[in-house]
Amino acid sequence: MDPEKISLISALAPTIAIVGVAITTGWIVTTWMRIKNGYPLEGSWGQAVHPKTDKEAVERIKLLTNENAELRAELGSIKDRLGNVEKIVVDDTHRLSAEIEALNSPAN
Repeated sequence: MDPEKISLISALAPTIAIVGVAITTGWIVTTWMRIKNGYPLEGSWGQAVHPKTDKEAVERIKLLTNENAELRAELGSIKDRLGNVEKIVVDDTHRLSAEIEALNSPAN
């Protein structure tokens, strides 16, 4: 081989090695994050390969879904109550006093 080619290859070898390690590390980290967060993996031809789900994971998803629905209902209730409190706070005191007096007076 030509000495110039050998010197060029030896000069580029560390850069090529670093780029190769960086690409491999990025692929491993990406795959690990997909597995960790439940995203489907891709096979060699781009098809989705879903991780296996066991009964415990399915049950956990059901429990989390139910808890999510309960929390959304509670949040809706809290929003309604907060709306009433905002009406009271921004209402002028005269009208509020009149409404309280009307409630305290005996009904006719």
